[in-house]
Amino acid sequence: MPHYHKLGKIPAKRHIQFRKPDGSLYAEQLVSTEGFSDTYSLTYHCYPPTLVSSIEKEYSVAPEIAITKNLQHRSFQGFQINPVEDYIKSRIPVLVNNDVYISLASPIDSMKDYFYKNSGADEMIFVHKGEGTLKTMYGNLDFKYGDHLVIPRGIIYQMIFNTSENRLFIVESFSPLRFPKRYMNKAGQLLEHSPFYERDIRKPANLETYDEKGDFKVLVKREDLIYPYHYATHPFDVVGWDGYHYPYALSIHDFEPITGRIHQPPPVHQTFETPTFVMCAFVPRLYDYHPDAIPAPYNHSNVDSDEVLYYVDGEFMSRKHVEQGMITLHPIGIPHGPHPGAVEKSIGQKETRELAVMVDTFKPLHITKQALEIEDKDYFKSWID
Repeated sequence: MPHYHKLGKIPAKRHIQFRKPDGSLYAEQLVSTEGFSDTYSLTYHCYPPTLVSSIEKEYSVAPEIAITKNLQHRSFQGFQINPVEDYIKSRIPVLVNNDVYISLASPIDSMKDYFYKNSGADEMIFVHKGEGTLKTMYGNLDFKYGDHLVIPRGIIYQMIFNTSENRLFIVESFSPLRFPKRYMNKAGQLLEHSPFYERDIRKPANLETYDEKGDFKVLVKREDLIYPYHYATHPFDVVGWDGYHYPYALSIHDFEPITGRIHQPPPVHQTFETPTFVMCAFVPRLYDYHPDAIPAPYNHSNVDSDEVLYYVDGEFMSRKHVEQGMITLHPIGIPHGPHPGAVEKSIGQKETRELAVMVDTFKPLHITKQALEIEDKDYFKSWID
């Protein structure tokens, strides 16, 4: 979990008077999770965060599911998703279940005239191409290629892009997205064996307070519906805050790989966990150094999870014809492994330069209509020599 952080001006204690220069009170807001029982932050606003002037008719953004039951290895060409001007409209769900939505996006333009809040899911936005700034009431967070942007549920944000070519891999988690428990001590500090450290976690900075009245549109997502809210004051009117609930960034380039004499299993690559799925990062690393080691991964059958691999960059010695943005889906219980010739080819190799993000779900994934439009339909045959 992110550790304690604060920005701006805050009072000496919680829930006491905190006044503006003109003598009126700032509006305190508790942003809490699991009721009042888990992580939270306290934010102090120029105006109450409740000033809703109107709400437009909600509309659906539900995934169009084409296949509900899948037992076939599949591959999808993610970069075939067409660029779209608008950020929200660019988000294309490809693999989904009741626990997680996996989407691709290629937005061209920044969110200039509206804000967005996912009130039902934590979001992890992996930045494959592009750079810019994630703006929230907690401050600004610059992002670039290789960043995992973690935005806990309920946070209003804007994505401001400095580039027109942007490629995003988005994971929406309907349970809290956390660091693996085995990486942390009882106080919540990352332990020595963790592949990343608190110094690697980039927190919001440059808190900008917008003391503004007007008409501010916030698209709020909940249960596959978008509710267009109109607020009478700017959502980023915070003068200060502190706590544990805030967005942060972790670069895949700051993940330090764990290696061994023989091939290490995927959990050594883990970045995040939930009760319903885990995530991993595969990064450049030295290969196994036992004199008889086989660097290529062994054939394996995940009898309790669907395995999704999103290919980012570099060479993958275990697979043929890998392209940037490619997604593979290996379903529960069906063996998969290195392509023909990959095992012998890997022997004697010293290192890999691969970059990939993995999502292993503990319940089967459904395949959307849009995913089938970018599918390599012969992928399941790719193990035939």
